[in-house]
Amino acid sequence: MAEQLSFDLPVRAALGREDFFVSPANAEAVAMIEGWADWPDCKLLLTGPAGAGKTHLAHVWAGLAEARIVAARDLARADVAALAEARLVIENAQDVAGDAAAEAALFHLHNLMRAEARALLMTARTPPHLWGLTLPDLASRLQGTLHTALGPPDDALLSAVLMKLFSDRQLMPSPDTIPFLVRRMERSFGAAEGVVADLDATALAERRPITRGLAAHVLDKQGE
Repeated sequence: MAEQLSFDLPVRAALGREDFFVSPANAEAVAMIEGWADWPDCKLLLTGPAGAGKTHLAHVWAGLAEARIVAARDLARADVAALAEARLVIENAQDVAGDAAAEAALFHLHNLMRAEARALLMTARTPPHLWGLTLPDLASRLQGTLHTALGPPDDALLSAVLMKLFSDRQLMPSPDTIPFLVRRMERSFGAAEGVVADLDATALAERRPITRGLAAHVLDKQGE
């Protein structure tokens, strides 16, 4: 069988519910997303480190609830009243911190949606008390929001994330590559994104298939 080489193809992230692997590290968050009709005050804050799956789950919920997705950094220039007319996802909510206009926009948006009992999902890397918010009323409302967190990956979840990242890049590593990576790499979602990107680039540059040997080479280079 001919060896599979890497090609410079576009990355297309799969963001459907069927593409999200459930493990003990994220089972609570998935249950919260799927049970969104029971959120207290119709709102939920989903936190986790970069690459943990927040955007994926946000898209899953947007599909379930027919919600719009907006980046927190765009709130200062947004029509808050128009946004509040439908269910909404605010991604990277921590980005409003320190921006008076953005904090005020999120505060008013939160209040409008609560008054109309419209569901609001916010994602962030950390809980609100770590954001550095300057608007006390906003900080109080966010700290009182139902919160669920995506935990660090276990072996099964890290393996699934690696498989998804390779699939998003249309890559087919050898069967022993992912088990090797799970044993050797830093145990984080950000590290998984980095190692897959480096493997893709190295395989393309050196015209080599993605194998355990190439994975060892890339991890050694990352550690230098």
